[in-house]
Amino acid sequence: MPSAPLLQARHLFKRYGDTTVVDDLSFEIAPGECLGVIGPNGAGKTTTIRMCLGLTAPDAGEIVAMDGLAMPRDARAIKAQLGVVSQFDSLDPDFSCAENLVVYARYFGFSRRAFAPKVPQLLDFAALSHKADAKPGELSGGMRRRLSLARALVNDPKLLLLDEPTTGLDPQARHLMWERLQTLLQQGKSILLTTHFMDEAERLCSRLLVIDHGRKIAEGRPRELIAEHLEPDVVEVYGNGALALAASPLRQFAARVEVSGETVFFYTQDARRLLDALAAHGGLRIFHRPANLEDLFLKLTGRQIREDG
Repeated sequence: MPSAPLLQARHLFKRYGDTTVVDDLSFEIAPGECLGVIGPNGAGKTTTIRMCLGLTAPDAGEIVAMDGLAMPRDARAIKAQLGVVSQFDSLDPDFSCAENLVVYARYFGFSRRAFAPKVPQLLDFAALSHKADAKPGELSGGMRRRLSLARALVNDPKLLLLDEPTTGLDPQARHLMWERLQTLLQQGKSILLTTHFMDEAERLCSRLLVIDHGRKIAEGRPRELIAEHLEPDVVEVYGNGALALAASPLRQFAARVEVSGETVFFYTQDARRLLDALAAHGGLRIFHRPANLEDLFLKLTGRQIREDG
């Protein structure tokens, strides 16, 4: 028998003036799963996280958590079971890494003495044992993000809400963060993750929620969504004369053709005939690959860059 969801959002609406930021959005998170929320800037991802935390009240709809608790009525009880890593660091710059953990634990009712044994464990998990006495200003960006994650674990939460936790990190720091998140999932934690990195979403998320203009436009397992919405093969062509191929007879070998910048994307059920035809065109750079989450994201939300807001 399936476990009851840890968190359910039902028909959420949020408006600011004449702008609808979240528009009839529903989803749920099961125990032990990572639900990824992806969408362009301004799609409503952060507002959704804030409503789940009780920081922003929905204009309509409801958020129901474990044991029948509801937000905002039972906000305190729900927050006691949540861990949060926001987009921007909120670490106290005047405290050391260890002190940041101890002080934050006090908000959950832990005494300094009772929590002290857990500090080395959390610092070790964050690979920061050697930085216990350092202040956040002395840490790299990746270290600060790992300290924020360790701080989110002080109350041993059932559910973690992570709002773009690896934005601004270099590849090595991102991979270390991913390793720690995978460990938490293996321990049975649940994660609600917003991200702009499609490789991050595919690596970590068991299910994806794609939103745009505040509305859900797709939901499902990453590979199933790719198979549902995309052709299996993608051929990228760039170089001298590439753009002219978008309107050439080569279109007959593709189900869909898109142009972005100087690159032509051919989406096809079988790339062999297209690749054979392209071999007759010199001076081109050709990259053949399987369809991925980035292709899905761009098909569902468009290639046009959007500003925040």
